[in-house]
Amino acid sequence: MAKKVGIAFEPESIFIEFADILPVKQLQKRVKKTKKYLQIAASIREVGIIEPPVVVRDRNKRGKFLLLDGHLRIEVLKEDGAPGVNCLVATEDEAFTYNKRINRLATIQEHKMILKAVEGGVPEERIAKALDINVSSIRQKRSLLEGICPETAELLKDKHCPLNTFHSLRKMNPLRQIEVAELMIAMDNYSVSYSKALLAATPQGQLIDSDKPKSFKGISAQQIAQMETEMAKLQREMKLIEDSYGPDHLNLVLARGYLVTLVENEEVSRYLAQNHGEILSEFRRISEVVSMGTREQS
Repeated sequence: MAKKVGIAFEPESIFIEFADILPVKQLQKRVKKTKKYLQIAASIREVGIIEPPVVVRDRNKRGKFLLLDGHLRIEVLKEDGAPGVNCLVATEDEAFTYNKRINRLATIQEHKMILKAVEGGVPEERIAKALDINVSSIRQKRSLLEGICPETAELLKDKHCPLNTFHSLRKMNPLRQIEVAELMIAMDNYSVSYSKALLAATPQGQLIDSDKPKSFKGISAQQIAQMETEMAKLQREMKLIEDSYGPDHLNLVLARGYLVTLVENEEVSRYLAQNHGEILSEFRRISEVVSMGTREQS
């Protein structure tokens, strides 16, 4: 019978005075000047606590709690003169499972949340104040996908792309946008400099403004032409690799299975050890490396 999984938190959140909450780490004085702290402070002061701090009951002191997550939020509330805060009470002391394991919002996800908030009647000024950014940044985030084709948006929907990367994409036609998005994903590089390099290497006919000659500061027309040629070559090579990846992977899996069979056969293993020790050692090394990679992926 499957083992039952216990609940991670007590059913109800409770209000706890700060005097009864014991932090598990001390914040340095300079933390109050960091961007993260200022954003949290702005958000709390504008819309209140969205994510309650997480505590666990102190087993040695009745009525006391250890703070697992929310040190910055509590520091902001103390600074504002609040007496306490509603907390989630964890059933186990496992601080490592909280914020450091959370995937932060991707750029397009943030764009959609801002759009939804604006459509719901929240003023841009209030959103900007809650996020501790200026209104012009909110407007940039609102118009993030203007000029971006749906297929490109789908490819990048969970990627952390700088805003100016989308600025480069807007200058390309839809097919080129998709190609560039796939290249960025393959290289796991979404930086502004990389997107500009891909824009510089984009043939004139694949730009939205195809009649206007490309011009990039510090790059000559000859260098741009060379980049276009090398990019076209790189894309052809990547296509060849994509086409052969499936069969190559299958052949490697079959070859590894055969090597494992040889190594596990006592007679073959004994013969190789006596006559070809270096080959047996290599067979074992290859089998172990591949099997380790397989375990890590599972």
